Amino acid sequence: MAGQGRWVIDEYRTASGNRPIRAFIDSLERRDLADALALIKLAEEQGNRLRGPHSKSLGDGLYELRGKQVRIFYVFGPGRGVITLLSGIIKKQDRIPESALTQARRFKADAEARTKKPQNV
Repeated sequence: MAGQGRWVIDEYRTASGNRPIRAFIDSLERRDLADALALIKLAEEQGNRLRGPHSKSLGDGLYELRGKQVRIFYVFGPGRGVITLLSGIIKKQDRIPESALTQARRFKADAEARTKKPQNV
């Protein structure tokens, strides 16, 4: 695990270098920003021990950090003790919009494909 029990928080980058989670965080208003930063700190401190109500599995290795309205999608990154933040939304309804889930799953698949190491190098 990353030093002293803390997890390393990483940001997913698209092939063109964009960081969707950074764009999301930069767009937040004060209250939602404080909520997002508190969730990220909690993930850094608790990692894979984090449970509801602050974390929920969305299946197939995709998870969400859950605040009042803030949702941050994440995966456990390559190596031990790494959490990769993918993207986020402000959730104003009971269900996560399917388009947000589809996008997070696409980011997850891309991140996994680009971090696989070549066989027999």
